[in-house]
Amino acid sequence: MPQPSPLRELNDEPMHLLVEAAEIVSGHTLDLDSLLEKLVALVRKVVDSELVAIMLKTDGDALRVRFAHGFDDGVADDLRIKLGKGITGAAAKGLETIVVNDVNVDPRYIAAVPSVRSELAVPLIARGDLVGVIDLQSTQIDAFGEQEQSILELIASRFSIAIEAARLYRATARQNRDLKALTKIAQEFTHILQLDELLKKIASQLRPVIPYDALSILLLEEGGAVLQHYFGVRYDQHIQWDNIELGVGIVGTAAQTKKPILVIDTQLDDRYVAAIEGIRSEVAVPLMCKDKVIGVIDLECEQVGAFTARHVQTLLLLAPQIATAIENARLYEEVAHNKARMEQDLTAARALQQNLLYAATPHFPGVEIAAHNEAAHEVAGDLYDFFPAPGLDLGILIGDVSGKGAAAALYGALANGLLRNLVQPDQSPAIVLETINRVLMERKIDARYLTALYAQWRPAERSLVIANAGQPRPILRRSGKVTVLEAVGIPLGLLEGTVYEDLRIRLEPDDLLVTFSDGITETTSPTGADYDEKRLVRTIESLPNASAQELIDAIFNDVKAFSGGFNPADDRTAIVVKISNRGDYWNR
Repeated sequence: MPQPSPLRELNDEPMHLLVEAAEIVSGHTLDLDSLLEKLVALVRKVVDSELVAIMLKTDGDALRVRFAHGFDDGVADDLRIKLGKGITGAAAKGLETIVVNDVNVDPRYIAAVPSVRSELAVPLIARGDLVGVIDLQSTQIDAFGEQEQSILELIASRFSIAIEAARLYRATARQNRDLKALTKIAQEFTHILQLDELLKKIASQLRPVIPYDALSILLLEEGGAVLQHYFGVRYDQHIQWDNIELGVGIVGTAAQTKKPILVIDTQLDDRYVAAIEGIRSEVAVPLMCKDKVIGVIDLECEQVGAFTARHVQTLLLLAPQIATAIENARLYEEVAHNKARMEQDLTAARALQQNLLYAATPHFPGVEIAAHNEAAHEVAGDLYDFFPAPGLDLGILIGDVSGKGAAAALYGALANGLLRNLVQPDQSPAIVLETINRVLMERKIDARYLTALYAQWRPAERSLVIANAGQPRPILRRSGKVTVLEAVGIPLGLLEGTVYEDLRIRLEPDDLLVTFSDGITETTSPTGADYDEKRLVRTIESLPNASAQELIDAIFNDVKAFSGGFNPADDRTAIVVKISNRGDYWNR
């Protein structure tokens, strides 16, 4: 016996149905969720069907349940049907209604609910294009007839354009929201230079734009064949994945091909390698910088079809920003690491230079000596040293290498070593400088030379012999009067065959000699004025009774005050030699 028709008491009211459909459409044009809910309610009001589903076309030529009634929890959510597959897929592909009176005898039927016996699928068509399908299922055989089909086709015709308009509106609003979010994300990325902090920020900022259950970022070292796992998170927990070889799995394939990969269902993709349990969909996008793959960002979800072509496009827009930010962070960390290592090396070099070049101020009979150096960098290009010699003579050296930093310091160490090895007790300062100049010219280094002043204190003669190779002129203070000594010469290592002259000065008790590098007199004030030789002379004159140490402290304090407290632009070095006024020394 035929089953009674499920069509409700609307056989004589088609106009009422059209009016109600028009009211629903006009009242919910841009609200997709509300529109679909009203559509299902209207369908159930017209046709008595246990199961009703509105399936909409996705970006990947498939149908996905967008709103449903009567299905058990989770059944409709996970249901994806490709166009042409099943009864709904066939109706969608053919753009025509399909009625199946007994699904058990139709090979196209996909048994999502075992108790279903009949099905009615009506396509939603707008301007000739597929929007989706209204799908009704019943546990009764022959549940749907021509009258039900006509009613559903009428409803579909009224809702199709409205549904498409609502989807377009939602897509446009979502696109605008995503673009704003992407702009904000890109701006925030540019300010982060710590790699760990950057990767955490990427994960947190991306989730509102593309919901995911797990995210991982793997990076490729230069010339490497393995993607190193740098960051991973599932829900809010940080996790560690294994490294992945190029070409292996979804991630390795995306890196090798330099193309994004979208997997709707991981169980249907042979490339999928399960890193964590329960994952059903995945999207992997290579991170490119200057046409080179530097890594992959991988998103995973426990829901089938969680990611769409829109998500891929979003990631493709964001990937260059992420790649650039990661490269900047990696470069910053490399520079910071190298800088820290260099600072350690320079600190060690500075300590070594202090031991090699800045000998402890000697205690020499009849002479009070003070010396000080302030380096513009970690290691100095200035140098000073003292050379006790046979016969109670004392050699005094001050020098300044062209340039600054480590290279200048090494050149200074070379010159100082030469002086210690080549100087002979019977050689005058001029002969010593000529010898060093000759050796430096034999080992000529481009753009390197050394200004130096070498002096010998000869207590038996009570005289100081000076030879100058380009250093500032030394200053002598005697009986309160300050004199700039005319001791000049050409820097060492600059010209072959240079001849230097000795300047011999007989010193008296309380005489004081100051020799210094140009970093003292070329110090500039905040207004751009030079400290100059005249100011140094006034500083020396202002302290007639100062000890050697007191005077050198005063000089450096005055220079610092003059510069406004700024760090020196050039190395500053000075030596003060004061002759003893003790009678027992001079009357020996």
